[in-house]
Amino acid sequence: MSQTQKADGMNYAPQGKPSPVVKPGEFTFAAAHLDHGHIYGQCNGLLEAGAGLKWVYDPDAKKVEAFVAKYPQAQVARSLDEILADPSVNLVTAAAVPCDRGPLGIRVMQAGKDYFTDKTPFTSLNQLDDAKAAVAITKRKYMVYFSERLHVESAMYATDLVAGGAIGRVVQVIGLGPHRLGKANRPAWFFEKAKFGGILTDIGSHQFEQFLTYTGATDATITQAAVGNFNNPDKPEFEDFGEASLLGDNGSSNYIRVDWFTPNGLSTWGDGRTVILGTKGYIELRKYVDVARDKAGENVYIVDDAGERYVNVTGQVGFRFFGQLILDCLNRTEKAMTQAHAFKAAELCLRAQLAARKIA
Repeated sequence: MSQTQKADGMNYAPQGKPSPVVKPGEFTFAAAHLDHGHIYGQCNGLLEAGAGLKWVYDPDAKKVEAFVAKYPQAQVARSLDEILADPSVNLVTAAAVPCDRGPLGIRVMQAGKDYFTDKTPFTSLNQLDDAKAAVAITKRKYMVYFSERLHVESAMYATDLVAGGAIGRVVQVIGLGPHRLGKANRPAWFFEKAKFGGILTDIGSHQFEQFLTYTGATDATITQAAVGNFNNPDKPEFEDFGEASLLGDNGSSNYIRVDWFTPNGLSTWGDGRTVILGTKGYIELRKYVDVARDKAGENVYIVDDAGERYVNVTGQVGFRFFGQLILDCLNRTEKAMTQAHAFKAAELCLRAQLAARKIA
């Protein structure tokens, strides 16, 4: 990945080693509604796992042109209906404007296909309820690209460490998700609250998903939440700062901070960090950079009774979620992520946003 692309969070699209779980032609997907650059990460992950990309659709011809330049195998569909009518398509992946993601997913599932959307998956609890009802009726999957864990090797490495009991019972997770704003390059919808849903709903969604994963909690209550617009008075509906605290149903706690204040001097789009505290040790992830030490990401620090350890896991873990997702779609299993987990992470970010007081 180029340093330019790494510096631009909007177009950050991780690439890994190909590790196909299916033979050519066994699993086909389409890409639609290319409103966020995350669509490229979604497609990369599926392609590396052996899926075949057949179609692309977006009403904006320029977006389609750029997409086909990257993925020339994609046929340009005249409409979403053309994709939905194709019986060979197993899954539709999309990165629509956030407020459109829920209704789009329902259309896809009603057409008998699984759906894989960029985060955040919804901008209201009503959309979540509608999607739950559609999943129950159609028996299709509504999966979410929580990229800050699923497409980050250090975060997946920590998933395995925690699951293996490396630091005992997880007591607390602290999630820091700073992002570079890149204001001049953002589309208009990015600054409209009804369309992006609020900062805790949007980039906060990653953090709540990680909390559920690392602690094993299946539900949580919001104990405090706050949002603010400190530095963008020309965009009155925008929120450039958010924080929240959660209490899990198993007694674990969570604090998250998300913001759009990454300075231009940082070599990457955000100094994302996670600290996981257990009863027998703790883990710190410096996901995208080790500030002023190393521009490489995927840094894992582990402290336990045996001592202090540092490991860089670049190229060692891979991105298994995508292969698991493909097999889940074919076998109707839930190894990549359960539907309940995806929906609970979505619910928590929506509830935190609703509970947030304005502090600036």
